[in-house]
Amino acid sequence: MPTSPWTPTARLRGLKPEWLNNPKVWRTEILAGLVVALALIPEAISFSIIAGVDPAVGLFASFTMAVVISVVGGRRAMISAATGAVALVIAPLNREYGLGHLIAAVILAGIIQIVLGSLGVAKLMRFVPRSVMVGFVNALAILIFMTQVPEMYDVPWAVYPLLVGGLALMVFFPRVTKAIPAPLVSIVVLTAITVAAGIAVPTVGDKGELPSSLPVPGLPDVPFTLDTLTTIAPYAFAMALVGLMESLMTAKLVDDITDTHSSKTRESIGQGIANIVTGLFGGMGGCAMIGQTMINVKVSGARTRLSTFLAGAFLMVLCIVFGPVVSDIPMAALVAVMVMVSFATFDWHSIAPKTLKRMPAGEVAVMAVTVVMVVATDNLAVGVVVGSVTAMIIFAKRVAHLARVSAVTDPDGTTVVYSVTGELFFASSNDLVGQFDYADDPDRIVIDLSAAHIWDASSVAALDAIETKYGQRGKTVEIIGLNDPSADLHGKLSGELTSH
Repeated sequence: MPTSPWTPTARLRGLKPEWLNNPKVWRTEILAGLVVALALIPEAISFSIIAGVDPAVGLFASFTMAVVISVVGGRRAMISAATGAVALVIAPLNREYGLGHLIAAVILAGIIQIVLGSLGVAKLMRFVPRSVMVGFVNALAILIFMTQVPEMYDVPWAVYPLLVGGLALMVFFPRVTKAIPAPLVSIVVLTAITVAAGIAVPTVGDKGELPSSLPVPGLPDVPFTLDTLTTIAPYAFAMALVGLMESLMTAKLVDDITDTHSSKTRESIGQGIANIVTGLFGGMGGCAMIGQTMINVKVSGARTRLSTFLAGAFLMVLCIVFGPVVSDIPMAALVAVMVMVSFATFDWHSIAPKTLKRMPAGEVAVMAVTVVMVVATDNLAVGVVVGSVTAMIIFAKRVAHLARVSAVTDPDGTTVVYSVTGELFFASSNDLVGQFDYADDPDRIVIDLSAAHIWDASSVAALDAIETKYGQRGKTVEIIGLNDPSADLHGKLSGELTSH
């Protein structure tokens, strides 16, 4: 007898993702998670050093962030872990007040992120122009490459052939088969060569000692007083903003790569939950990791939450169970992976001469400003903010010149009609007052705004100033053609903006 569509079994089948029945997807997600976990270890240790904490603190943060966000996050396949941006924000707090205050700040940052996410801060992403997004992508590619440069400087000569070999494997191995991620093959092969041949090169173990046990939950060791709150609040707020900015920008980037949509509000709240859990487990907090996300999505082809969950789970398994083996992985193998990621991430089409010739100069300038600010400050959030503000200024300047005024005088000479066309706001309305002939116009003036729109108080004030100037000469002004929003704004503010 056929199963009823309303039985519990049928309902559970409907909730089950389709990819669970696809062995190929399983293989892709599992191998992608393993590659990301291997790449996370040296990064987490490096960020721990930046923050001034034990390597275990960064590794625990990467583990809890990845596992929690895989469940509560809004963007599938995106990797969240300990990051350099967060480490830079909280490092001064740790230096001055210690680990307890750092962890308390992480928990508070998570709470702030949940509040901001609930208030709809993710909707602000719509104001980030495409030119800023392109600049963001190119800047992060440059930063990923720059972070690998120290690993290629003042090292044994054997590092360089290993690096070249790793890059060659990742370029040519996919031509043989794509069943196994090329980065994983590169890491395994280079590790086997260095161990078998006894080649002395920097390894993951040289970065720091790996943890030997799972983290234990607990509250931060700080006095729960108002003084503690005022101390950690500025750091927590900065961390919350930087973390959300990087996470939302990364989520938008993954949306574009995978041609899928994600909930930015859920991602914002999910980042907050993940940071709270991370803080309770003694981690340093974090946000979306752009480099590792590119490894997962663009290089390895992962598309589901499974890869994100396994990246965190494999990270702890590799550290606790296979610590000695992981410690022998040459840094050259991981550097090769990140260099390949940086080249794959960069939008080469955006700097092609053909593209630059067709793009408006303002768009190119915004992209360049974003890249320069990110690289100069080593902070993606700063670059995005400055780039977006630059884009808004250029847009306002461009739109300001679209407001036009033309005058037609009636044959009898008693009335002049001024037709205003365009968008009236603070930039365009400043020039509006000077486009009327107050002295020579007849006694009756009609201002037709049928082809215009009033956006702000500056425009209303400009219209009031025009009426005042004509009134001082004994002339009357009639404003016609206002659309409903403009008429509503004009009605509320006209005559109320000056004391005269």
